[in-house]
Amino acid sequence: MTSPPPRRKTTLRPLPNFIFASRWLQLPLYLGLIAAQVVYVFHFWVELVHLLEAVFGSQTALQALITSIGYKSDVAITSLNEAIIMLVVLGLIDVVMISNLLIMVIVGGYETFVSRMNLEEHPDQPEWLSHVNASVLKVKLATAIIGISSIHLLKTFINAANYDEKVLIWQTVIHITFLFSALAIALADRLMSHTQDSAHH
Repeated sequence: MTSPPPRRKTTLRPLPNFIFASRWLQLPLYLGLIAAQVVYVFHFWVELVHLLEAVFGSQTALQALITSIGYKSDVAITSLNEAIIMLVVLGLIDVVMISNLLIMVIVGGYETFVSRMNLEEHPDQPEWLSHVNASVLKVKLATAIIGISSIHLLKTFINAANYDEKVLIWQTVIHITFLFSALAIALADRLMSHTQDSAHH
């Protein structure tokens, strides 16, 4: 059996080469998202330290938590209660999910639109990255946004007494809109994949 001939490197003409090289303009955008990731990590640890300090009775940390989650009560709060703990933990989960979204955009976007990372032999290569393309990335991002929206909606309902009824209704409507949008994107991607598979057969 003869091995296939090596692929010949294509030399682009100056204008197409210039246009193709413009993809590197996206690099500062991804570096900026990495900086945003650092901010989220810092925010996560600040909130976690405040939670741990509040557990051991720090009133300053407790008030910082109450302010950050927007919790209000008719009586003075001098110790952690279940609602505050739940809202803080949901906030931490929210940060983690947004951080996961950032990783998907940074790694998947760079791999798809800028340059190959050649991670095939790397033991920590994400499973989804091996078959990522613009359509797969779009569906994964839509799913991640639904998860983040769900956390925000749950936080709002737990703290519902401090929100206007219109806010609750609109947040629910927006979440449902995200859900139907993700379903539409997934359906369109499936139909396009099916059409392409039929064209190849």
